[in-house]
Amino acid sequence: MVTGALVAALGAGLAACDQSSKRQTRARVPQSAPAPAPPPQQIEPVPLTAHRAQQAKPLTKPPREAIEILLESVEAAFKSGEESYKAGHLAKARRDFDRAVDWILMSGIRLDEDPRLEALFNRVVETVHAYEAAAFREGDGFREPESEPATIDEIAEMDFPVDPSLREKVERDVQAAPHDLPLVVNDLVLSYVNFFQTPRGRAIVEGGLRRAGRYREMIERIFREEGLPQDLIYLAQAESSFKPTALSRARARGMWQFMSFRGQEYGLRVSWWLDERQDPEKSTRAAARHLRDLYEEFGDWHLAMAAYNTGPGGVARAIERTGYADFWELHKRNVLPRETKNYVPIILAMTIIAKNQEKYGIRVQPEEPVPTDVVKPGHPIDLRLVAETIDVSVDALKQLNPALLRTVTPRDPEFELHLPAGSAERFFAEIAEIPQEKWVLWRRHRVEPGETLSGIAGKYRVSATAIAQVNGIDTRTVLSVGDRLIIPATTASTPTGQMVSYRVRRGDTLSEIARQHDVSIEDLRRWNGIKGSTVARGAVLKVYPGGRQSSTQQSARRQSSDSDAAGAALASAAAERNPDGTVTHRVKPGETLWSIARAYRTTVESLRAANEFLVSRQLKAGDLLVIMVP
Repeated sequence: MVTGALVAALGAGLAACDQSSKRQTRARVPQSAPAPAPPPQQIEPVPLTAHRAQQAKPLTKPPREAIEILLESVEAAFKSGEESYKAGHLAKARRDFDRAVDWILMSGIRLDEDPRLEALFNRVVETVHAYEAAAFREGDGFREPESEPATIDEIAEMDFPVDPSLREKVERDVQAAPHDLPLVVNDLVLSYVNFFQTPRGRAIVEGGLRRAGRYREMIERIFREEGLPQDLIYLAQAESSFKPTALSRARARGMWQFMSFRGQEYGLRVSWWLDERQDPEKSTRAAARHLRDLYEEFGDWHLAMAAYNTGPGGVARAIERTGYADFWELHKRNVLPRETKNYVPIILAMTIIAKNQEKYGIRVQPEEPVPTDVVKPGHPIDLRLVAETIDVSVDALKQLNPALLRTVTPRDPEFELHLPAGSAERFFAEIAEIPQEKWVLWRRHRVEPGETLSGIAGKYRVSATAIAQVNGIDTRTVLSVGDRLIIPATTASTPTGQMVSYRVRRGDTLSEIARQHDVSIEDLRRWNGIKGSTVARGAVLKVYPGGRQSSTQQSARRQSSDSDAAGAALASAAAERNPDGTVTHRVKPGETLWSIARAYRTTVESLRAANEFLVSRQLKAGDLLVIMVP
């Protein structure tokens, strides 16, 4: 992306695993060396094939056609970047701005050879400076939402002193409070009871118990259905303090802290679009079934909890090594990871305190459950459009849908979107006014005091006529405060097929990375020049989520600077004339929307508008495109 360092460089140019890995890694493996620096960014070729081919011979003045092509291409990339920025898609804006600057610097044309080129370059750099300062520090629709630290990371590797005076009191409390989990009072448990009464420990307990109110009814219902002790709810208290977006240092995620492979084993999907480990209800169901399976394997809840933490294989090996199927004996013989040794005492201590809150100085007002309406849009939809349709904030929608990683919902027709209770009917009534294929493009706008049709059109980078036509009004119509307008935006907001960077983490495989991003391993190898079946930790890969690009397509991208004459010849050979003046073009292998748009002297946006299927998927060889010829 164009950062301050890159802009400075431009100025210079002017002058001249296993679940067990989750826990054991932190306890036993020394910190790894810093990840290698990402490979140099591959710059798209400048669309000046003819001019660059001649650079072996010094030119006193670049060909006029070369400068015109460069100006046109840079202006298009810059305009696309501005539109993406205005629409809130900062990742794409950064790529567009980078491309515009790189094309100028790599063209071989000096800025002083054409005043227009120098003015355009200065405009791009100044705009990037302004935008970078204003918003590039913020997130966007292509970046995963921020995660919260997992509670278990904070306390599971610590040791705390034992207060001998606590034993008698805790033993009385255990006997007095009903419980369905075997509660043991020993020095290990007492040490954590002691910690949870310190200011720091009390804050952890109170925060978790406060959030637990939102999910308690749901968790208790699922535990009853799965035949689990209700007191196992405090496992989530220890793991995450009931934070759906909690992320541990070992990459375990969600309220119940599932590793990716374990979550998938119990039906939790993990992809570019979704991470169901962060879905409170689905992850609770998965955790209940996993715990039930562990109990059936070990026949003891303390061992089952230990196996939940370190993996069943680790506990089974410890039992086989010592001959003792007892957690406290395994603890004494030091055959479990340190975090696992502390894990069970933490849960028991939290259970004891939660059942006797006032006695331990805990004062909490639990949050109320948040009722929702569950809808199936059946088609990708931008959360901003949803928010504008039912008058809520995007942040509110994200809180109700923590498993959703992007601002656009996935293509899965069975995907369930949670809306504030009572809003489903309004959502379906109002969204029906917008064609499905526009749900990732179009927006809603509520008229504010002083706003005019032309002003609103300028805000969304569309014409006032287009807004008027879609809403069945005249361009001279006086708008009233509170009027709701449909905005026919033209900037695509779905991240399908747009390049993202992915840094390889420990344990990643090509197949796992490809599956998460809905691409093939073959494409992943081709995009990144990978010949073997492995990839180095720390490497940065180019990925086009949801898009399958062949080598011929990428080659076509690199050759997109072919002359207009050659493009026109290609178009006339491939197109079929229609009575209404449009043409039908059958896509050939290697063609892209950009190359076809240039061939017909139109725009990519026009192609998308005339061919609605392009909203939800990439262009494919054999597709029939309807083209409005200018």
